[in-house]
Amino acid sequence: MNELTLKKCLLTGVFIMLSAWFSPVSAQQYRVAACDWMMLKRQKLGEFQLAKDIHADGIEMDMGPLGKRELFENKLRDEHFQQLFRRTADSLGIAVPSMAMSGFFAQSFLTRANYRALIEDCLRSMEVMGAKVAFLPLGGSGNEWKTPGEAHDEMVRRLHEVGEMALQQGKTIAIRTTLDARANLILLKEVNSEGIKIYFNLQDAVDQGLCPCKELKTLGTKNIAQIHASLTDSVTLDEDPRIDLHKVRKTLDKMGWSGWLVVERSRNAKDVRNVRGNFGRNVAYLKEVFLDEKKKE
Repeated sequence: MNELTLKKCLLTGVFIMLSAWFSPVSAQQYRVAACDWMMLKRQKLGEFQLAKDIHADGIEMDMGPLGKRELFENKLRDEHFQQLFRRTADSLGIAVPSMAMSGFFAQSFLTRANYRALIEDCLRSMEVMGAKVAFLPLGGSGNEWKTPGEAHDEMVRRLHEVGEMALQQGKTIAIRTTLDARANLILLKEVNSEGIKIYFNLQDAVDQGLCPCKELKTLGTKNIAQIHASLTDSVTLDEDPRIDLHKVRKTLDKMGWSGWLVVERSRNAKDVRNVRGNFGRNVAYLKEVFLDEKKKE
């Protein structure tokens, strides 16, 4: 080996060691967002400044109400609002990781004849805002579909269909079912679409007396698209004895899961409409637990 070759080998070795030393791949990444409809800012331009003010990294934007409408009351079908919302979000550095179809808390995904059109509307809006996840709650679909029968088979068929629609566009539809983790795994297997995952809600586990950490581990990393990191309204997360978020963080660390933690509720029941106070405290506490922000100060 001549001197030049030796120097090249030594430099290569040094580069490899330095790369390994400073590599960020071992860093666990969590980001914190909040739901715009719960902050009384559903598809309002001011939601991005509000997110900035409470130090959130992002906003889960809602598609708008349904009620007796054929489609969501969705401003993002209008090119003017498309440009305005995207430009404002970008200028403030606020991401939109997900779009929510909260209308399905009251409307049945199982019986809506135009469910495909509603999903297509959501997928187009996600493209506008750069979102990768669609939140689809199944609360408005009742409970009949949760047991074997025609309703169950139809739910599985519809979820497979819309999951494939999302998958073709590189997106995910994350469903909230209120089922426990094992039942959700069975459902996902039946649906058989990589475009359908679970939107895990801490509230559902706690309200049913289930251990959130065990539920997360049972579901597994690849099946959890996002997490609604809040509980039923009572007190803010930093004062709530019903859950130990430090244990949740340790569980997610061990699972190797990374992604968005989204505040939906956990409002002080005595001061429910204090949006900045409630959501600001919840965002701050999630960042303290998951991002070790107090240790950085």
